[in-house]
Amino acid sequence: MTTPAPGGGPADAELPFFVYGTLLPGEPNHDLFLRGRTTGERPAVLPRALLYDGPGYPYAIEGHGRVHGSLLVAAPGVYGELLGLLDHLEEFLGPGHPRNLYERVVREVELPGPDGGSVRAWVYLGATAVTRSLRTGGVLIPGGRWITGRTPDAS
Repeated sequence: MTTPAPGGGPADAELPFFVYGTLLPGEPNHDLFLRGRTTGERPAVLPRALLYDGPGYPYAIEGHGRVHGSLLVAAPGVYGELLGLLDHLEEFLGPGHPRNLYERVVREVELPGPDGGSVRAWVYLGATAVTRSLRTGGVLIPGGRWITGRTPDAS
């Protein structure tokens, strides 16, 4: 189930983040935006989602699939800064804003492994217009893994 981003409600004030593209370890935006701002990263899976190739970065959208990525926990004292940086990077201007590239929503994310389970996390999904375009003419990344969805010479 997807929940729109609330206006800063305390229940969702410091959720972890699920990332699946250029913010993954080893990807270009990981060090730029996350270095020193997280206390933990672990593999995670976003159920009921599909991954599409974009112009240098992927888009996750609602669908019958799974997207693989990482769950990130903000370091103490930097949550607001990190949230602002990620909203800016993902071109999220506010819930339902017509110029959003992504919508920031709350989703259940699965944690694989023996101590797995699921947690609520912020996820950036393709905004309405982007999703419509991807569904009609986008390139689906098979298996929902960004790293395997890229060409070897992509940076």
